[in-house]
Amino acid sequence: MASNRKLLVLPGDGIGPEVMNEVRKIVAWMGRKRAVGFDISEDAVGGDALDRHGVPLTDAAMAKALEADAVLFGSVGGPKWDTLPFDKKPERGLLRLRKEMDLFANLRPAKVFDALVDASSLKPEIVKGLDILIIRELTGGVYFGEPRGVSTRPDGQREAIDTQRYSTSEIRRVCAVAFELARKRNNKVCSSEKANVMHTGVLWREEATKLHKESYTDVQLNHMYADALAMQLVRWPAQFDVIVTDNLFGDILSDEASMLTGSLGMLPSASLGAPDATGRRKALYEPIHGSAPDIAGKGIANPLAETLSYAMMLRYSFDLGGEADLVEKAVENVLAAGYRTADLLPMGSDAAKLTAQGLRKVGTQEMGDALVKELDRLV
Repeated sequence: MASNRKLLVLPGDGIGPEVMNEVRKIVAWMGRKRAVGFDISEDAVGGDALDRHGVPLTDAAMAKALEADAVLFGSVGGPKWDTLPFDKKPERGLLRLRKEMDLFANLRPAKVFDALVDASSLKPEIVKGLDILIIRELTGGVYFGEPRGVSTRPDGQREAIDTQRYSTSEIRRVCAVAFELARKRNNKVCSSEKANVMHTGVLWREEATKLHKESYTDVQLNHMYADALAMQLVRWPAQFDVIVTDNLFGDILSDEASMLTGSLGMLPSASLGAPDATGRRKALYEPIHGSAPDIAGKGIANPLAETLSYAMMLRYSFDLGGEADLVEKAVENVLAAGYRTADLLPMGSDAAKLTAQGLRKVGTQEMGDALVKELDRLV
């Protein structure tokens, strides 16, 4: 079994360790049944790191991440650390990873599994077969722009400043990822910004258009203001294939798109850096659901987003498309068999209704065990 692939696991806070435990079962299964092994190390991040080391990410953990072929991430944050200074908050650990690994392209698929069509808040005919990929620029924009901070003006009022800033190279490299991935899908890209009111939006639209004309004329490109796109996502989401946008709008639009699928608990993500001379990219994989402190420790969290993040890791970091397909098929089949964590259940359903609908309410561990059993059946 090959074990020269370096994987850093960062479970983090809240439900992060719980869902990561279920993915470990699949990692072990892959080692036993498919000879897909990893040199695995683990470290603390977020609130866990604050409790252990006094910082949201240690320099040693950062060094491990830079050396790893991929980082599998859980979640960070929770009310326990809400009162800490801004630079000490758990989320700063994740932002440091993104920045120092230069993970500029965040891939967030929003796919509706047939078994979950009725779980969406939209009508089934609107979301059936939906498969969108949102690519969010991750290391620039208002989350990192300078100047930033809170100050007191001469008149005594407090004032907060966040700066939206983008350069040509930042825009072009994330748009290139969008065009390249669109070529492997339905060959359509929608670039989104606010060029009507923001200078960064004007530059974004100009640079996306230039790059398209230079290298990607075979890909269909259209532009849409971010607020209009938010409306179209709930009106007619099937019109979209690949969406590329900035850090702020990508954060908001991808969360909106996640609800088309029925639950945040179903949405994985990949954050990729630029390829080096060997073609290797630094990469971090995480579910988008966050730490969900209200359900942490209750054993009811949905592990499927973390599982699908692992599948993305197999595909994008290790070129193991067949194994990624296998994991995704196991998820699809377990859902088709009626397994549901609490977030995927119809509102107000009692046990009798669930039985009548062929659904079975399960916890985190039961869902993980069902996936392993389905993998056994598939092979």
